[in-house]
Amino acid sequence: MKLATLIEFLRARLKLVIRISIAALVLLVLWDTFLVDKEHAHTDAERFWGFWSFFGFFGCVAIILASKWFGHSGIMKREDYYDE
Repeated sequence: MKLATLIEFLRARLKLVIRISIAALVLLVLWDTFLVDKEHAHTDAERFWGFWSFFGFFGCVAIILASKWFGHSGIMKREDYYDE
C-alpha cells in the first residue's frame, strides 16, 4: 500500500481515527493507574496516576509551540525571498 493511499484512507475515516487514538490514550492512563508498580518511583510526581502520559503530551505540545515560535521569529522566509 502506498503512503498516499494510506493517508487518503485515514483521512476518509478521520472520526474513527480520532476515537481510536482517544481510546488508546485512555487505556494507557488506566494501565498506568492500576497496573504499574509505583513503589520504586524516583519522585513524588511519578506516583500521580497518568503522570508519564501527561508529561509526554505536554512535552510534545511545548516542542510544537517552541518550534512554531522559532520558525516565525526568522527562519521562515517568504516564497519570493530571492526575487528582491
